[in-house]
Amino acid sequence: MNKSELIEALAKEKELTYKRSEEIVNTIFSALSKTLIDGGRIEIRGFGSFVVKDYKSYQGRNPKTGESIHVEPKKLPFFKVGKELRDRVNGEHLQAR
Repeated sequence: MNKSELIEALAKEKELTYKRSEEIVNTIFSALSKTLIDGGRIEIRGFGSFVVKDYKSYQGRNPKTGESIHVEPKKLPFFKVGKELRDRVNGEHLQAR
């Protein structure tokens, strides 16, 4: 699913215009992005959590040339799946019946 498909699904499910659904989805994504940029953590129960991980600098290698290169430290968003979603994806919700 991509962003436009999410907007369409919201519009259909809640009987909203595409424009209104787009505003809602953009507002949510903006709030989530701002939280991560500000160093916060996002937890959506039953789904998972997002955090920003710090990575130290290291010596890497250019895969084309084999040349050694210095990779600067960086921060990257990281998603950790929640137990409920992990179980559902693995079909474990069906086995409990």
